[in-house]
Order: sequence, then structure tokens, then C-alpha cells
Amino acid sequence: MLGRQRRHSLAPHVSAGKAGGEKNQSRQGRHYKELSAMKRKPYFCLLAIALLSASASAQILQMAELNTEQIRALDHAKTVVLIPGGIMEEHGPYLPSFTDGYADNAFTQDLARAIVARPGWTVVIFPQIPLGYGGANNIGGNWSFPGTYTVRMATLRAVYMDLGNELGEQGFRWIFLVHNHGDPAHNHALDQASDYFHDTYGATMVHLFGFEPVMNCCGTADKLFTPAEQAEEGFTVHAGADEHSQILFLRPELVDPAYKKAASFTGKNFDDLYRMGATKGWPGYFGAPRLASAAFGALAFSDQTRLLNGLALKILDGLDYRKIPRFADALDPRDAIGEAAELDHDRVQEEKELDWLKSQKHWP
Repeated sequence: MLGRQRRHSLAPHVSAGKAGGEKNQSRQGRHYKELSAMKRKPYFCLLAIALLSASASAQILQMAELNTEQIRALDHAKTVVLIPGGIMEEHGPYLPSFTDGYADNAFTQDLARAIVARPGWTVVIFPQIPLGYGGANNIGGNWSFPGTYTVRMATLRAVYMDLGNELGEQGFRWIFLVHNHGDPAHNHALDQASDYFHDTYGATMVHLFGFEPVMNCCGTADKLFTPAEQAEEGFTVHAGADEHSQILFLRPELVDPAYKKAASFTGKNFDDLYRMGATKGWPGYFGAPRLASAAFGALAFSDQTRLLNGLALKILDGLDYRKIPRFADALDPRDAIGEAAELDHDRVQEEKELDWLKSQKHWP
């Protein structure tokens, strides 16, 4: 992710004490009685669990697995289409390039469960789209960087507008985009696609991470780290302790253990990041990966999913989401430092492609 300093909150741990221990023993007693009852009727317990599991899974469908008649039979008034994203973007030497995608998939699955917990609602999960705009390597003007494979802003916007057309023409009323990447222009493109869907079809497409409160959630590092650790992490917008912690929690097998000895690239503001990003040999991250932990990642994920899911459910209940501040508006891509150069490069790439197409016999 790119474009802001992530903040997370830490839920406090409270010791139960003697009284809590007595209550816990009481709970344990009840638990053992319940287990004993379950042993007497194992078949019925297992059957109930199976039925509940089948009921929940039946409400979460995969668009790729549905046939024409199954899609046509969906109740559009109570069907939510979730479209997980995930930019292919370098995250330095210790994290996978699809770091954002792994997180977006986890956010999507958790949101799906929250929605179908409501009676009568169905979720259809669209195949994950591994496209995004503006890799963190652009901060230092490194337009080509191993691990980053992005598309132009106009391309990203067109992909989601085109999908919106298809879904809108078929009568779908609820679409949530789950795409956690912080480049301002990237978010602006998804916001525009969402607004287009709303204005064209009178239905709802929402880029959930495009809202400022969601993108800048939740202050976990401020509460978890010591002052010295906070100073070392510094102002980081990409692949710092937060993202390393996130993947240590979600996909630990994909994190190179060498992160524990990683050098820190500490900045105080965007000017520092631009300077470091342009330095020869910059490894592709900011902050202090060595401070990462799975516990940090678990807390951050819990905080953010709670906020994300709560907001989505309120939107389904009729919340006027257009009044919520948008992240891209706070960091206008036309004015943010470095965005102008990024968009200029975008135009150069577009002209190169158009020039080639115009040279072809069958253009357009």
C-alpha cells in the first residue's frame, strides 16, 4: 500500500485476578457439563454444526462457479457483489509482491461472513482483480522496479467502470470494492468508477477503502510501540512494520525471516520519503520492518475489519456514504507532491501505446 501512514489501535489486556479465576472455574464447570451432554448426543451435535455450516456457506457464493441460471435466480435486492482487488507492487526484499492482494482477500472473506450473518442476504464474491495504479517505487521516480506491475490510472478506472456496466445491466444493486492501496490517484479512479455506477444505474458501488476513516484506521502502532519504536518506524506509507506484521499474521510462510535484521529507513515526512526513495540501492520499503510481529498484525486486522464491516452494513441499512470524507479528496492527486510526475509518466506510457496502435493497419 502507498500514500498514507497507517494507524492501528491495541485492545488492552486485563488480568482477571482471583475473582475472575473463580468465575473462570465456574465457566469451566459449565463447559465440562456441556461437553458431557454433547458426548451423549454426538450425532445430533455434529448434524447441527453441519447444517449451520452448510447454511452459512450456501449464502457466500463464488461468481466464477455460478452458471447462467444460478446468477439469474439471485435476489438482487439482497445480493451483495464483493470485488476484491490487489495491486502487484514491490514490498521490498521480505514481503511478497501481492501483499495488498492477500490482505484484500482476507478483508473480503471477513466482510462476506458479516453480511450473510444477516438473514436473507447473499454474497457473491467476484474473482480477485490483481490490478492497481501507482507503486511505491514511483515515490523516488523508479518507474521500473522488480515486483511492481501496474496499469495506468485510466485503465484501472475503465476496468471497474466496464464491470459496473455489466453488473448494472444485469440488475445488481449492491457492489463493494475491497482494494486497500493508498496511492491517491488509484483511489480517485475507483471512486470515480463507483460514482459512475451510482449515477448511471441508480444503485450502489462503494470503494470501501476510499473512505478516509477506513484508510487511516486505527492507531495500533501508537499504542503498541514504545516511544523509541514509534520514532524508528517514523512516517511510513509502505512496507513498514505494519505491513510486515499484517503478512506475518495472514501468510507467515511468505515472509523472509531476514526481516528481523532489516535496516530501518526512517522518515519524518513525505520529503524524507522522496529523498530515500530516490537513493541508489533503496530496498523498496520505509519504516522499521524488524519491529513487526504477528500479534501486531492480528490486532490491526481485527480493528480494521470491525470498522470496514460496520461501515458496509450501515451502507446496506441506508447510510448516506457520500457524506463520508474520501481519502483521495484529502490528498488531491493533482496537487500531492510527486503525483504530478507520476501522472506525467502515465501520459508518456499512454502516448507510447497509442502511437504503436496508430501504426497498425487495422487501427482503431
